[in-house]
Amino acid sequence: MADAPARVALTSEAADLLRRLRVMHGPLMFHQSGGCCDGSSPMCFPDGEFKIGGSDVHLGDLQVEGIEPVSFFMSESQFEYWKHTHLTVDVVKGRGSGFSVEAPEGVRFLIRSRLFTDDESAALNSTGQPLT
Repeated sequence: MADAPARVALTSEAADLLRRLRVMHGPLMFHQSGGCCDGSSPMCFPDGEFKIGGSDVHLGDLQVEGIEPVSFFMSESQFEYWKHTHLTVDVVKGRGSGFSVEAPEGVRFLIRSRLFTDDESAALNSTGQPLT
């Protein structure tokens, strides 16, 4: 049985920003917005400030050197659309219109995505994380 690929990752620029935000806000978490406020941007909150519900899917924990893992969640209904997709958290200049903690820094997180390869899909299916 192959190891399942990560469903979510981040760029080095996003990791650098998370380290800076960690100093200001403490432990952090992400919830992938479903279209309210800032489109479908990943929203970053102090850990526990966004209440995760029973229908939210934990996609994984982002490993950022120097800080604790940053959990990444998405609503189950949105996951149905994105379950075939690997997500990468990135950061770009410009303010988003949401409540994410990076907004005052003049940047915003965004998602870059790609479809899983056939091998990655098979590995996810074999580990009980079906894509179909």
